[in-house]
Amino acid sequence: MSSNFVNALIVIITFIITEFSAWANHRYIMHGLMWYFHKDHHKKDHNHKLERNDVFFLMYAIPSWLCIMFGMMHQYAWYTWVGFGIALYGLAYFIVHDVIIHQRIKWLSKSDNLYILALRRAHKMHHKHLERVHGESFGMLFIHPKYFKEARKLKLQQRGS
Repeated sequence: MSSNFVNALIVIITFIITEFSAWANHRYIMHGLMWYFHKDHHKKDHNHKLERNDVFFLMYAIPSWLCIMFGMMHQYAWYTWVGFGIALYGLAYFIVHDVIIHQRIKWLSKSDNLYILALRRAHKMHHKHLERVHGESFGMLFIHPKYFKEARKLKLQQRGS
């Protein structure tokens, strides 16, 4: 196998693993020990662009940066590509969570794409819980099939009206 293929594979596998890591961090850290930083994200009445919750990007940005930096210092060691996989996930997170779901930047705000509708539905169900406990749907990219069913049903209702 070529080194380019292996490096790309490392990026892809890291991206996927990071989604599961993000789920666990969201469920057990953000809704656990570090709820103080995350709870403002669950408040309905704030209208500012930045939240205490935004500090969590450091959980991924710092390891990503360190892997890339040290990997490049060692002739693009394998962990360079781990760093790029984490960074790519961070970009996907920003686009999906901050732009598409919460619409901090108005882009794709009127999309009727089934995946985007299902993402928004799952996240809405996550945010219906204003407290630390009794949450649901902690992931970002991989969502439960029930939200696709709900989004499909909503899409059909919108077409019919």
